[in-house]
Amino acid sequence: MWKWEPDGEAKGVIVMVHGALEHHRRYGWLIEMWRTAGFQVIMGDLPGHGLTTRSRRGHIDSFDEYVTEVKEWVETAYQFDLPVFLFGHSMGGLITIRLLQEEKFDLAGVILSSPCLDLVKKPAKIINGLTHILNFVTPELRVNPGITVNIATRNKDVLEADLNDTLYIDKVTVRWYRELADSMKLAFEELAKTKDVPMLVMQGGDDKIVNKLAVKEWFNQSPLSEKRYKEWPKSYHEIFNDPERDEVFEYAKDFVYSQLKAIGYIV
Repeated sequence: MWKWEPDGEAKGVIVMVHGALEHHRRYGWLIEMWRTAGFQVIMGDLPGHGLTTRSRRGHIDSFDEYVTEVKEWVETAYQFDLPVFLFGHSMGGLITIRLLQEEKFDLAGVILSSPCLDLVKKPAKIINGLTHILNFVTPELRVNPGITVNIATRNKDVLEADLNDTLYIDKVTVRWYRELADSMKLAFEELAKTKDVPMLVMQGGDDKIVNKLAVKEWFNQSPLSEKRYKEWPKSYHEIFNDPERDEVFEYAKDFVYSQLKAIGYIV
């Protein structure tokens, strides 16, 4: 876990959760944007990702390990005695949803960026069925996830960096896939348990990884008293990396500021 402080007095804390296959270093631009805007930022690498050594790369025994990890980050954020916002991208968005369904944290707001609630390209039925068997027989069998960096973003600079990124995961285990698939299903089955917290869901309109229709369905069914949905028509999966990212950030910052004003923290 790492922490970044603003130059002046902090307005709040942003706890950031990265997506599958990646790591915290890919969020340098966004971390700096939040820091410059006056926010403390907390972020780490999820188990089996980035610089972590607690589990093998691309493997997880249970999706709850992700949830438990992020829970620790949020609890650390409370130490600053500031309003806490939780940001989750892709699988990080799914982790955030599952956390909201399992825990009762006091959060000023939540931002979901292209949350992983269904995949555009799913395994054929026969392959999917086989993964259930392999999950018991050889759960650590490594497979290609079928996700390449060129379908994640239109930002050429990011693409070039990703192609030379040794921390980027290119193989996952069967157990990892089954845990992801089961958690996406649970996100819908346990909708009623979702903590009522102000939420902004932002989705790439041309997302080639996450099924945006599932994201919109989850959003529409979510039992939240205050929620916003914003779709960026030209954006691929990584809306905070694509060419429109400055506009995307300003929209997210406006949401955070509006929540701070609503609780009387800033005028």
